[in-house]
Amino acid sequence: AAGGRSLRIAAPRDRLRLRLAGLLNVAAFGVFTAFAQLAGSTSRVTLVTYTMPIWSVVLARIALGERLDATRSVAVALAVAGLAVLVGPLAAEGANAGTAWALLAALAWAAGTVYLKAARIPGDPVAIAAWQLAAGFVAVALGALLAEGGALAWPREAATAWAVAYHVLLGMALPYLLWFSIVARLPAATAALGTLLVPVVAVVGAMAVLGERPSAVDAVGFVLILAAAAAVLLRPTPAPAPAPAPAASPFPPKETFR
Repeated sequence: AAGGRSLRIAAPRDRLRLRLAGLLNVAAFGVFTAFAQLAGSTSRVTLVTYTMPIWSVVLARIALGERLDATRSVAVALAVAGLAVLVGPLAAEGANAGTAWALLAALAWAAGTVYLKAARIPGDPVAIAAWQLAAGFVAVALGALLAEGGALAWPREAATAWAVAYHVLLGMALPYLLWFSIVARLPAATAALGTLLVPVVAVVGAMAVLGERPSAVDAVGFVLILAAAAAVLLRPTPAPAPAPAPAASPFPPKETFR
């Protein structure tokens, strides 16, 4: 247990499902975003990766049969338009590898999310996140060991080791825990609104730290994708149907005597 929460997942089948979800949500997502960062600009990669809520909607329609209403249809259209604006100039130049990796990362996260929803695994949200993080870490560590060998499996330079530790602890583990704490304390719409700051912070940070300067075409694509994400994340939850009125009694009301 951690912080009064149980990290135990009782059923072996559910533990296996969480490992599979961790391969998609953590391992594949993390590896694909890393390659995307190496091959493209930070701001562009972040915005394309942030199309993951839209692809979740599409995959949920295909795999779970969820209805694609007008709001979600508009969000998908906006996301596709934003991707076309961002990818178009790069495709003409043959330099769209970073965008492709970012799109794969978004699809991996969306697939993991839909898989988890279909699996309906009982348990504390923190436990579900912890199992996925652990499975993802093991998969990435084994992959690095097999691909690069034991000598390169762990960074030998101190600066690289600190960067890896920062990414794992502050970039992944802490945000997961903070997210579940926020969801438990705030309304869902408020929490979703906060997540829209993620790509904004990424773009501003890339400009301030890395000196990136998005073009006017980039800005149009950014706005379209942010609008698509906002349409999905801030979609109002339908109000519960009112309780049916009690059936009328077949007997006349009793008279009241004083």
